[in-house]
Amino acid sequence: MRTSDVWLTPAFVAGAVAVTVLAPADPPYRGLDAVGLSLAVGSTLCLFPRRVAPMWVVVATSLLVVVNAAAGYSTTVTQWPAWISLFTLFSLRGTGARVVGAAVMVAAVGGYFAVDRAPVGPTDVFGVAVCFLLAMVAGDAARSRRAAALAEHARVRAEERTELARELHDSIGHAVNVMVMQAGVGRRVFVDDPTFAREALGNIESVGRDALGELDRLVRVMHTDRPTTDLSALVDRVRAAGRELRLTTEEIQVGATVAQALHRIVQEALTNALRHTDSGRIDVELAQVDDTVVLEVVNEGRQLRVGRPGRGLANMRERARSVGGEVEAGPVAAGFRVRATLPAQVRS
Repeated sequence: MRTSDVWLTPAFVAGAVAVTVLAPADPPYRGLDAVGLSLAVGSTLCLFPRRVAPMWVVVATSLLVVVNAAAGYSTTVTQWPAWISLFTLFSLRGTGARVVGAAVMVAAVGGYFAVDRAPVGPTDVFGVAVCFLLAMVAGDAARSRRAAALAEHARVRAEERTELARELHDSIGHAVNVMVMQAGVGRRVFVDDPTFAREALGNIESVGRDALGELDRLVRVMHTDRPTTDLSALVDRVRAAGRELRLTTEEIQVGATVAQALHRIVQEALTNALRHTDSGRIDVELAQVDDTVVLEVVNEGRQLRVGRPGRGLANMRERARSVGGEVEAGPVAAGFRVRATLPAQVRS
């Protein structure tokens, strides 16, 4: 039950009492008495459960219209709860319930015309028909607007879940791949170079803690945390895994959304380089030309490992497209290159 309904019903009751008292009916209708006032108030009280039981409210208010007319009273008050109940039914229920509700209302109108004390003229029929159509059309429009709002809400939630999944894949996936590389290197040199193996274990612990912190940050403040274009942490992780990495960067000026996309593209490109090759230098170049940021990540590794296809390249392209840029990826003479071209600011 909505709060608005709790307040709306007493307001209707007060209005019904006021109209009944201040606007007494003219002949041939009966004057104000306790029975007429009870029928007016009773019809408005029927609206209280209109959202939880709209069909029964249509039946009750329609019946009271006929009873009110048969008792000799004017329908000045009792007709409006019936139209409101029909509007509510059309705004909340499907085709089957609508057909039944409209049929009930048609029967009530027929009964009203049959027992009403005043003669029924074309103006009366036209007025009833207009109210009938307005109640149905307005109710259907309200239902369509609510359905569109729910669909939009579902779309936004789906986009949020997709974005969170992408963030988790990019950040946590990168950390896990670095840990796997370090564990593999440490295992191979455990006997011959125990000092390096201990350093690898320490790096695994550090990267794991960072990954947990990143996970916590994403869950809590994903949409409020300000992104950064500082790539030093990513570079340190890759070098700690035993890979040579050369970083060439220029001063760039980008918006927060572009910085986030740029950071994740670099992260994913480095993750793919660690996942698919064991050795070789990785070159990362970042520059800005006017209003365009250009990123190139070239993996010179030769010992390519082919595993189950992931979403790395697709995620990079989606991130670039989300800010109006693009990503090109494929083999080159020096190995495998990822080239991203992004606008410095998201264009509205």
